[in-house]
Amino acid sequence: MKRFSALGLDVGKKRIGVAGCDGTGLIATGLTTIERTSFKADVEQLEQLVMEREAQILVVGLPYNMDGSLGFQAKQVQKFTRRIAQALQLPVEYVDERLTSVEATAQLKSQKRFSTWDKGAIDRQAATIILQQWLDCRCV
Repeated sequence: MKRFSALGLDVGKKRIGVAGCDGTGLIATGLTTIERTSFKADVEQLEQLVMEREAQILVVGLPYNMDGSLGFQAKQVQKFTRRIAQALQLPVEYVDERLTSVEATAQLKSQKRFSTWDKGAIDRQAATIILQQWLDCRCV
């Protein structure tokens, strides 16, 4: 079986939650949270992860409005993602991320790993959910 690697991203104004998948492309795991300081720094940190994990694609959560439309934040995510994809020379696929932060918080609470001080854990878990949804749809 050929090795497969993808990075899942939960892009926010302050942080980017990052998840990766195992070599089989079946299981997503939270990797890290990038504290956003500048576009250049964001690219450098993502570039390092892409090289380490030999990522072949970026899977990015797109925050649709509850009515399914693209609002301001979704357009900001798309703009950022286009720039990142070009800098990293990787294709991008989007996943509807509505309510992933709520789901991530619930999962962390159920695992007794939730802390109101660790917003990065929520972002990592949301990125994991985004990537896992994409992997599950891809394997069907």
